[in-house]
Amino acid sequence: MIFGVEEKPLARVLPPVIVLALAAGVGLAFFVAALVRPPELPVDRNPAPLAGHTLCAAVVVTYASEEDMRAAVPSLRGDPKVRRVFVDPPSVSLLAVPGTDLKAWAQELHARYRSAERVTVIDLDAAAAQLRLTAPPPKCPREGEY
Repeated sequence: MIFGVEEKPLARVLPPVIVLALAAGVGLAFFVAALVRPPELPVDRNPAPLAGHTLCAAVVVTYASEEDMRAAVPSLRGDPKVRRVFVDPPSVSLLAVPGTDLKAWAQELHARYRSAERVTVIDLDAAAAQLRLTAPPPKCPREGEY
C-alpha cells in the first residue's frame, strides 16, 4: 500500500528556512565578534607618579602650581573618559578609554578647567604620520603607553 505525502507549497516552507538561516548567521557573527574583541583595558583612576611611564597617547593638563593641580585631580578622576591618571607636578597626564578622540577631549578639558595653563595632546602616531618619517616610531599600543 502506498501512502500519499502531502506536498507543502514552497511559499509555506521558504520563510521559516530563511528566518532560521538569518538567526544562525547573526548568532555566528556575535560569537566571532566576542572571540576577536580585544580584552577590556583596566581602569584605575587613582593618581600614580608619571616616573617610569612612557606615554604615547594622552592628554596632559598643566597648572601654574602643584596646589592648583592637586585641587583639580579629584574632578579629573571623575571624568568618564579617564582610564589612568599620572601626576608629575604641576601637570596631570590622562590616558583615555579606548575610542576617545584625544583632540576633542583636550578642547573639552581646556574649556572646563580654566585654571589650567595648558592642555596638550600627546599622540605619537599622528605626529609620525604628519612628519612622514622614514623610520616611524613603534605603533602606540591601545593602552596609550609603551
